[in-house]
Amino acid sequence: MAPQTVVRRPLGEVGRRVTVGERIIGVAYSDRELVELLRRSGLEDAEFLVDGDSALIEWRGGAAHDFGWGPGQAGTPRPPHR
Repeated sequence: MAPQTVVRRPLGEVGRRVTVGERIIGVAYSDRELVELLRRSGLEDAEFLVDGDSALIEWRGGAAHDFGWGPGQAGTPRPPHR
């Protein structure tokens, strides 16, 4: 069985930290970036897991697919550095 993937609450205004098991694999700013992080971590069918609202992904502290831009805003560019 694959380790639990957790998409944590939004960080500040945008972006969500992603962990697989106990390991932080990065920060995602969209579903597309989440898929890429999961692929790089070795999870097969990452796109299906994200698009299919898989039980293997736990969304904590915010709505699924909401990266701080509002639900459904996939592909929104990262904010400028402050």
